Amino acid sequence: MILPGRIERLFILDLGLFEVRGGERIIGIPAYLLETDRGQRILIDTGFPPDYLTDPDRPARDGLPRFGRLIDFRPDQTAEGALALLGLRPADIDLVILSHGHIDHVGSLPLFAHAPVVLTDRERAEPAPLYFGDAPPIAWPETTYVRIEADTPVCEGLTLVPTPGHTAGHLSALVTLADGRSAILAIDALNRISEPAEGFADSADPAASQASASYLLSVAPPEAVLIYGHEPTQWPLLPKAPRPW
Repeated sequence: MILPGRIERLFILDLGLFEVRGGERIIGIPAYLLETDRGQRILIDTGFPPDYLTDPDRPARDGLPRFGRLIDFRPDQTAEGALALLGLRPADIDLVILSHGHIDHVGSLPLFAHAPVVLTDRERAEPAPLYFGDAPPIAWPETTYVRIEADTPVCEGLTLVPTPGHTAGHLSALVTLADGRSAILAIDALNRISEPAEGFADSADPAASQASASYLLSVAPPEAVLIYGHEPTQWPLLPKAPRPW
């Protein structure tokens, strides 16, 4: 295991609403904060770059309008702002888990360079985070990277599961809280309910995505709640920080 202790609480961070391709769908951008019984705090993903708030030209430079647009992006929807709703600062995070290097997951990673970052070896093998399209990617921050290649327990109640397909090094998570409730944080291994029927058309490798989704569901506890990466109908129903899940 990477950390001692066990997972006690899970918070879903609201990191904004995104309109895909001119209204095809509106999706939520989540990240996750987990707290252990020893007071350690684990952050999974970091949302969009925070300077989208202050530099109106930045999304266009990133090529984002080809995919969609953030809707009414607010300060409390940056990773730093969402943590502040819980009375926390970036410095309070002890470990970061990066599911993959796309822009809506890696955007605030530099704010957490004080903490080790766990990701798959395949994702970290990219010269830089994949970011989005052909836009110049940000650099990997100078920090400690813990690279994994197989299902890996982080601590009691949190296991990381490589789920290649959406990207070659995508990572999902299985969470079991101290009260016995379980969740599958599928992230973009299953980003919406319709994705399997659509043949995982948004994936870099649709066949790998299908295999990964099947494997993830097979190793999860049967009672686990499946939390999709970006399911429009589920997002409004999920409790958001500062409420715990």
